Amino acid sequence: MERFLIIGSGPAAISAIETIRGKGSKVEITLLSEEPYIPYSRPLISYLLAGKIEEERLFYKGRDFYERYGVKAFLEEPAVEVNIREGIVYSTKGRKFTYDKLLIAAGGKPIIPAVEGKELKGVFTFTTLNDAKNIAKYLEVEKAERVLIVGGGLIGLKATEALLEWNLNITLVELADRILSLTLDKKASNILQWRLEKESVKVITSNTVQEIRGQKKVEEVSLRSGEILPCDMLIFAIGVAPSVSFLRESGVEINRGIIVNEKMETNIPNIYAAGDVVEIKNIISGKNQPIAIWPNATEGGKVAGANMLGEDKFYPGTFPMNSVEVCGIPTISMGLTEPEGNDYEVFSKEEGINYRKVILRDNRVVGAVFVGNIERAGIFCGLIKDHLDVSPFKSRLLDDDFGLIYLPREYRKRKIEEAIGL
Repeated sequence: MERFLIIGSGPAAISAIETIRGKGSKVEITLLSEEPYIPYSRPLISYLLAGKIEEERLFYKGRDFYERYGVKAFLEEPAVEVNIREGIVYSTKGRKFTYDKLLIAAGGKPIIPAVEGKELKGVFTFTTLNDAKNIAKYLEVEKAERVLIVGGGLIGLKATEALLEWNLNITLVELADRILSLTLDKKASNILQWRLEKESVKVITSNTVQEIRGQKKVEEVSLRSGEILPCDMLIFAIGVAPSVSFLRESGVEINRGIIVNEKMETNIPNIYAAGDVVEIKNIISGKNQPIAIWPNATEGGKVAGANMLGEDKFYPGTFPMNSVEVCGIPTISMGLTEPEGNDYEVFSKEEGINYRKVILRDNRVVGAVFVGNIERAGIFCGLIKDHLDVSPFKSRLLDDDFGLIYLPREYRKRKIEEAIGL
């Protein structure tokens, strides 16, 4: 029986398993996971920390997923080495796992800067279920009141929103000149910063932590500006990087992430990769880059699973998309949000906290930002993906009632058929 080995247990791995079994394949599937849990939704850990959901809500595939899909899962046993010549993967427990085909879906690792004092008690990251549990336990045991969050991106904002439910004194420090600088434009960022400050969150931009100080646990930090901030807990929420350290000597081609083609194949025969660990084509810029979003992982895993079975499936790429709600204000961004140069047309509309912006290049949508009223944002995602010429109706893009009715008849028909599965 053919042996498939999967490294990782995130959405790319799960999508690949569902694809393989959905096609009736009886291949042997073995999975190595760094985490001790069955598949769960990482985007929901902030709601768990906030006390808005129970832990059971995270396990979106059911507790018997591996059993139902005939997967032999080794939890808390990540890969540490891949030997491509012998077709062997070594785990942290010293075990050897042989394979005929390998899928690397190891996801991303939180970025922790080389700051003195980072090993002190009370310093955390915020990307996994264990992170959320450990933060909650520390808050309860240590009675922490002053929290410093380093990073004003998506992870930092989700951590901030969760900890607001604990009635803490929160300071957010961001290296860039504004929060969510990689996701939103300046106007959208300013709306969210205003909302955070209304909730008494102190936001410090153009600055970062230089040193963490304390005896056994964190007590204060010094910033690059020289300012000293007392704190009882620090959370690094700078972002994630592809988890590729165990592959450095393997022969698998790596840049920032693993290099794959449109079939999710690496440079090594019978080795595939998908999810946050890979560099995928950005269909707007045409360049390969890590795009750490759930839809990219699931689609990449689906294509990888099919091709591992010998099919001929292709994934043309995607573009950055992000959604985050901050203190009751929802946001969605996609594609380019702050283009440079004269090749773009920009349409924007602002009404209080409601803000919309659409960016065109050659009469095609290449980016959009929605704050507050995010209805109909999904239409713009389709316009970017399909490279539709919007010149006949571009003056109506920001109309409150803009919808499918404005789009070409054949395009509308196709989108409706796709929606109903025809």
